Amino acid sequence: MALIRNRNINTLFDADTLAQRNDALAQEIAQRGNDNLLVIAVLKGSFIFAADLVRSLHKAGLAPEIEFITLSSYGTDTTSSGTVRVVRDIESDVRGRNVLLIDDILESGRTISFARKLMLERGAATAEIAVLLDKTGKRVADINADYVGFECPDYFVVGYGMDVAHAFRELPFVGVVADD
Repeated sequence: MALIRNRNINTLFDADTLAQRNDALAQEIAQRGNDNLLVIAVLKGSFIFAADLVRSLHKAGLAPEIEFITLSSYGTDTTSSGTVRVVRDIESDVRGRNVLLIDDILESGRTISFARKLMLERGAATAEIAVLLDKTGKRVADINADYVGFECPDYFVVGYGMDVAHAFRELPFVGVVADD
């Protein structure tokens, strides 16, 4: 347990574990023969995972192009409205491309399901999903990730890009904020 910003944070997945899993995921993705690959990171929470996974994809022999999309179903609330909207769209044409959507957590599935459907409607040849964490217990949408870093217990996690009120994104590990 570490005391960070006056909060106790228990490490769930340390930096070495994350790095090893990223390399393994990249090997899985490369084995599928993803030519003409366009990686689309779903911001904001996925940015560190996406950066590390893209570097691992390079080590695995792939040379993806990279884009970013910002989606929201929360607005200013802390609970989802159930309606997903595009806040910032990608610039690339996905027609005929193999798309890999990268997100931090697959929880309800609404956001990533929306993103996959959007890419396929725009003509992507494929639209696969890679997530760092999979919380199956909260799934609302009928969707599963093609590549999963870790199954995640029903904890509120921070670090490695994920936040609480914009804090803790910089942590090099995934942690759980301990109850006070």
